[in-house]
Formats: sequence, structure tokens, C-alpha cells
Amino acid sequence: MIRFTIEDRTGDRQELEIPEGINLSLMEVLKASDYNILATCGGMALCATCHVQVLQGLEQLPGSNDAELDMLDTLPDADSDSRLACQLRVDETMEGAVFRIRGAEN
Repeated sequence: MIRFTIEDRTGDRQELEIPEGINLSLMEVLKASDYNILATCGGMALCATCHVQVLQGLEQLPGSNDAELDMLDTLPDADSDSRLACQLRVDETMEGAVFRIRGAEN
């Protein structure tokens, strides 16, 4: 199992356990776990409504691609620890990470 923590907009934290090899993005896991996350573009890195802040574990995640970086550049509240949940595949690099939901709400 891959374990990581999600902090919602109110500061409540919940640890999620996801089976290895599930081949889903963090955005898909958040939506399936009933988190209030818009994800308007469906995972194409075109809307930034799945913006998350990586509070812990950023250094172990794979780097951002150009499309993700370009979209993050459009956000006034994006920082060096910002990522798009749609661009993060759930795998062993997420073990122990902590993500805070920042994107637009439904």
C-alpha cells in the first residue's frame, strides 16, 4: 500500500492508503475519495483547478513537465511547492507525502 496524507481547505488531515500499481493520478484519487476538487479539464493540465501544495515529500516526487509549470505560472497563489494533482501519478514516490488542496471548489 502507498500511504500519504491529504489536508483539506479547513486544515483537516486524512491519511489515504492506495494499492500499489493502481495507475491513477492524485486528482482521480481525490475525486474518488469525495474531496471537493473541481478538476474541470479532466486531467489535461489546462485549468489548474486541482492545484495542491506539497507540504511534505516534494523532493521525492518526479519533476513537473512544461505544461504543468506553464499552468502553475497562471496562479496567483502558486509557489515552489505547488503541483497539479492531475500530473502526479500515485506511486511509491508519494509514500509519506502530505498534500494540501488549494484548487477551486465545486
